[in-house]
Amino acid sequence: MGANLVRYCLKQPHTLVTVIDFLDPRLRSTKDNLKDVLKKIIFIKGDMRNEKLLKKVISDQDLIFNCAAQTSHSHSAGNPLFDADINCLGNLKLLLAIKNYNPKAAVVFTSSSTVIGRALDEVVDERHSERPLDIYSANMGVAEKYYRIFHNLFGLKTVSLRFASLYGPYGKASHDYGFVNYFIHLTINNKPLTIYGDGSQMRNFMFVDDACEIMWLAAHEPKLYGETFFATHHEHHSVKNVAEAIIDIFGRGKIEYISWPDFKKNIELGKTLISSARLHYLTGWKPKFTLKDGLRLTRLRMLKS
Repeated sequence: MGANLVRYCLKQPHTLVTVIDFLDPRLRSTKDNLKDVLKKIIFIKGDMRNEKLLKKVISDQDLIFNCAAQTSHSHSAGNPLFDADINCLGNLKLLLAIKNYNPKAAVVFTSSSTVIGRALDEVVDERHSERPLDIYSANMGVAEKYYRIFHNLFGLKTVSLRFASLYGPYGKASHDYGFVNYFIHLTINNKPLTIYGDGSQMRNFMFVDDACEIMWLAAHEPKLYGETFFATHHEHHSVKNVAEAIIDIFGRGKIEYISWPDFKKNIELGKTLISSARLHYLTGWKPKFTLKDGLRLTRLRMLKS
């Protein structure tokens, strides 16, 4: 998300971009994802938990996009304190820095649709209850509430966007960080795409360029401040359909079906169909790229990099 958002912001007029990244190997973050734009941005190797650094950097920014997170469901179970330190304490430190040093800045927080847990309704929207199934999802839900509270108490211009199954270039080639980019990595290396169960579970999938667009729009739209929104594509696909589309677009690969590992089975959400109608109504935003459009662009950009 962050690597693509940097490139999106650089295309906007009169925009100067500062990037803070801890480059923690546990998060699979790498400076290589920004190597082609390093001369166009200010890059700071640092951590949003560093209060002195935040004080120094925050005061000069008009827009703040927080993509910093520990985003692996499995890693959050293995090291829940590390997850909470980043996803809860890190967000509190960021919000306090904005409150104290730059309360006029707009801040957009990237959350996750998994905060709701298993869907209880045929179609899910922001009124759905929150019963998360793993530590990461629980902590992201807590962080969302920090952003709303800081808006209510201190007037900060905060927006939380719940994304679901993003994919695109610069994605992490690991099954711990979302299966679409992992499937793309497997296909490129001519390895089988392993699907748990029969692959019939449904999801919303969205190309990362669409996510960048709504983040930029959200930062400039006062009607959204203080709220949390699902930001998803209106299309729904099964895991099997996504795997087949990847094989078709990249021209190689095959599918193998395997049994569910216990941990994956325990946190599996099942069929989840999310509506972003509220966000669409307030902004007029709609995703531009179909699944196959996004996969074609991903392939094209990966070939160029």
